[in-house]
Amino acid sequence: MTNLLGEPPETLLPADTGADAIAAGDDPRAVAAAHPESTLAWALLAESALAAGDDLEGYAFARTSYHRSLDALRRNGWKGHGPVPWSHEANRGFLRSLAALATGSERLGDEAEAHRCREFLRESSLEAYAELVG
Repeated sequence: MTNLLGEPPETLLPADTGADAIAAGDDPRAVAAAHPESTLAWALLAESALAAGDDLEGYAFARTSYHRSLDALRRNGWKGHGPVPWSHEANRGFLRSLAALATGSERLGDEAEAHRCREFLRESSLEAYAELVG
């Protein structure tokens, strides 16, 4: 069916290279070292660092996940906007990176970037926004 509103189709990323290792209980730090392209591993490192109050490290991990995610999205047909559904497991590294980057940016005093990341998350997936931001 053709989308008459002109919205791009959903972007569905391929399986994250580190997801199986993470699901098996491997440390995200080891997974990121073994699979540096794993956006999920970097996002989990960001969330962990932010939870520990290591804001600079959390921001850096989130920024890494975010940029790797943008590369993956573009390789998979994303044109800079459009839905990236939370329901598709492989998209969660990207979506989590946006939420973590928003938090890290806010903690470092970059309110404009925090707002941009939250809006980007909301526009990409309302479900992810509800799950990760509230």
